[in-house]
Amino acid sequence: MISRPTVDIVIPVLNEEGSLPICLEKLLEYIKSQPRYEWNITIADNGSTDLTGQIGQDFSKNNLNISYLYLSEKGRGRALKYAWAESNCDVMVYMDVDLSTNLNALISLVDSIYVDNFDLCVGSRLSQESKVVGRKMIREVMSRGYNLLINILFPFNGFSDAQCGFKGVSNKVVNNILPYIKDNEWFFDTELLLMCKYNSMSLKEIPVYWKDDPDTRVKIISTIWKDIKGLFRLRFMGFNKEF
Repeated sequence: MISRPTVDIVIPVLNEEGSLPICLEKLLEYIKSQPRYEWNITIADNGSTDLTGQIGQDFSKNNLNISYLYLSEKGRGRALKYAWAESNCDVMVYMDVDLSTNLNALISLVDSIYVDNFDLCVGSRLSQESKVVGRKMIREVMSRGYNLLINILFPFNGFSDAQCGFKGVSNKVVNNILPYIKDNEWFFDTELLLMCKYNSMSLKEIPVYWKDDPDTRVKIISTIWKDIKGLFRLRFMGFNKEF
């Protein structure tokens, strides 16, 4: 029997007892329609104190292609670093538990890595071909302002939307870039992209259909401020790895 290429979808979660079951049911339904790949779903729980852990463990017991990981410390970047480093799949993906990005883009994301041999593929809400629904003006302005700042500090970076929670990477990125990323929180995404470009990794950006989650708990102002400090760290203190 010919083995199929493997994909690991990592879902970072923190106190998502309401959203997690909905997310997993939709993902399980989707991957059944995509038999070209062998799919694994990893729930990366970074410090939940509600029923998220119990729900994740129950799903992993009842579904062979779902795994549950628990980290006592918070941080989306920390969860992704650990989950991707533990994976032995051909393609590693992550997406937000609210599934703001429509799953129709998932196969394009994976194909870009496995078939087209890109090292990194990212979804962009700011692409002309993308459709964004229900996003508040303040979030749109701050997102565009942040990405403009990235382009000023790091011109010709090759991407337009650093923080979209929909990304895929190859083993090459996991082995050679991931260990050198310092940030363990929301700036992880931007640092990953810039580190990849700095080290000449091939990057592809794809348009997405994205629907805003009105229940988001991201603290926009403090997150943006930390991201800005991260940008200045990379710009003036340099990158951790060059090869």
